[in-house]
Amino acid sequence: MHVTTRAGDATVTVRNALEQGCRTIAVVGGDGTLGEAAEGFFELSAPRRDALPRHVSPEATLAILPAGTGDDFARGLMGSRIHLEQWVSIFLAHVQGGTTTSTRMVDVLYGTCDRYTRPFICLNASTMGIGGETAARVAAQGRFSRRFSGETRFMAAALGALLNWRERRVRVSVDDQTVIDSSMNLAAIANNRYAGGGMMLSPGARVDDGQLDVVTASGLTRAGIVRELRRIHTGGHVANPKVCIHQGKKARIETFTPEDAMLIEVDGNLRGKTPAEFCVMPGALRFIAGSGL
Repeated sequence: MHVTTRAGDATVTVRNALEQGCRTIAVVGGDGTLGEAAEGFFELSAPRRDALPRHVSPEATLAILPAGTGDDFARGLMGSRIHLEQWVSIFLAHVQGGTTTSTRMVDVLYGTCDRYTRPFICLNASTMGIGGETAARVAAQGRFSRRFSGETRFMAAALGALLNWRERRVRVSVDDQTVIDSSMNLAAIANNRYAGGGMMLSPGARVDDGQLDVVTASGLTRAGIVRELRRIHTGGHVANPKVCIHQGKKARIETFTPEDAMLIEVDGNLRGKTPAEFCVMPGALRFIAGSGL
C-alpha cells in the first residue's frame, strides 16, 4: 500500500510497481488520483505526432475504490453514484478468483498541450476554458469547503470562474476537419458521460466505443451559462443550439495568443494550457468491473 503525497506521485508509483511485476492496481480516491494511476500504465516520452504511448504491462488491470470529490469515472461506469462498499465487493471478487469476465477494456485518451510539447493521459474527461478555471478553484478550496458535497463544491467553483471569464477565439478540429472557429465559453474532450462532479457533460459518451466526444459552447451569455449549469446534470444542455457535440478519433483545440491560452483540466487535475491535441486509444486499459457494468 502506498499513500500519495504530491501531484504525480500516483503515476510514478504505479509505473514502478508494474515494471516490478505487479499486475493489479487499486486506487482509493477520486478522478484525479485515478487519472494519475492510469497514466502510470503507459510510457510517455517526447511527443511524436505519429506515435502513441507504449504499454508498461498490457495484461495489468486497474480498479477504482471511489472516495473522491466527484468520482465521475466510476459514476459513468455504473450510471449513477453507488456506495464504496459495492466497489470493494467488485474488487474482492476479482482478486479472489476473477476471470476475464470480471474485467473490461476501456478507451484511453492521449493528449499533448503547451504547444503540443507536454504529453498526458486522460481517462475520463478534459475541460478547457471555464472548466479549467473551475478545476483550479476546486483545487484551491480550503478545509471548510470540503465539508460540502462534490456537486456543491464544483457548482460554487464554476460560478466563481464564470464571474471572471472572458471569451477568446478558439478553433476546434475533429479528425482534421474544423468544426468551429469562434469566440467560445467552453471546450471539452470526453471519454465518459460525466464530469465536474456529476454533470452529464456528454450524454452519449461511452468508455468503450473507440471515439472521443468534443463538446463546445459558444456565444452564451453569463446568464445563459447559469441556466445551462442547472440543466447539465441531466444532459439537457445539449438541446441548446449553441452547444455542439462532435465525435471522432482525434481533436485539436487551438488558441492563438499567449493571453488567450486556456487552462486545461484533465480528470480533475490541471495539466497546462492550450493549444492541445487529443486522440483516442481504443480498448487500451484493462479495468476491473462487475457484471452488468
